[in-house]
Amino acid sequence: VASLSDGYQRLQKEVIQRHEEADEVRIAVERLWETVKVGRAVGRCLTMGRQLETQMAEVNGGGSGSTAKKEDHRSMTRAANTLLSIRRILAASGPGEEGEQLSKVDLITYLQNSVLTPSESSLRNRAQQIIREFSMSSLAPSSNAPSTYAQSEETKSRTTSAVLTLQLLNPQLLLAALQAYLRTSLTSSLASIARALGNLTNLDRTLLEVSARCQNIVALELLLRNTKAPRPASSETIDATEEESGNLLDPLLAALDTSSLPSFFWRSLAEGLAPKVVELMSRGGVSARALKTQRERVKESIRDCVLRGSQAPGGSKATGGWEREAAVMVGSIIGPLGR
Repeated sequence: VASLSDGYQRLQKEVIQRHEEADEVRIAVERLWETVKVGRAVGRCLTMGRQLETQMAEVNGGGSGSTAKKEDHRSMTRAANTLLSIRRILAASGPGEEGEQLSKVDLITYLQNSVLTPSESSLRNRAQQIIREFSMSSLAPSSNAPSTYAQSEETKSRTTSAVLTLQLLNPQLLLAALQAYLRTSLTSSLASIARALGNLTNLDRTLLEVSARCQNIVALELLLRNTKAPRPASSETIDATEEESGNLLDPLLAALDTSSLPSFFWRSLAEGLAPKVVELMSRGGVSARALKTQRERVKESIRDCVLRGSQAPGGSKATGGWEREAAVMVGSIIGPLGR
């Protein structure tokens, strides 16, 4: 018994105690490794955070006098990619992932509140504003369209940066911004044509403005068709089908259930105009009689408006391809007039 007891004590000292000591070292090393991983992830986030601040300063411009810097719209997409890279690290919070412990770090919380959230909001608002103000047609007298080739290219480049930025942040944001642009053009055109039909002296000017709006939509369609859907710069895998993904126009056409934006514009406008004309004729009076008397002039003006508006800004007059839209627009106004 004494021999067994001595053997057990010797075994405990040589094996069990050493194992316990080794286990303590293992735990310490694991904790140290976790600390290093968290520190490395925090360092990456902070480095990209500083990079994001620099990019946002380029987006917003600023300064005064000799230190004033011009706004750089190209920095919008770079900033969006940097923002997504940081978000991706923070979202990788599963066991063993890079961002597992980052939510517990006060510095990361500060980064999210003071840099990431304001930057994302600023990028979103700026991109939406650029899309909202997009104008390429010079038909309308009060148009804000570019007057030179260089200005036209700058407008297209700035708008491309805006749509890419929204697509990177959230594709639904881009769809919403584009649909809002179309909705604003439709609402303005419907209201102005309805007023002009009650006062035909303003019809030509009004239709010129409507043509300009549709030319802007044609230009927007061309821009979206020629812009490929972006892939975040930090994506680690490349899917063959995703790499050859479609342009930014296709999702919008699918959402609107149409084959082209100008067609959608004219057909939606015609749908809204028909009840306006019915209402005008039901009220009677001088406006209704003038509209009925000058129906041929109105018919030709509407047709010219559609063909003129369905061409790209600065292009030659459309000679075909839009006759159906022209007929739909003419029918929405002339049809309710009767004989």
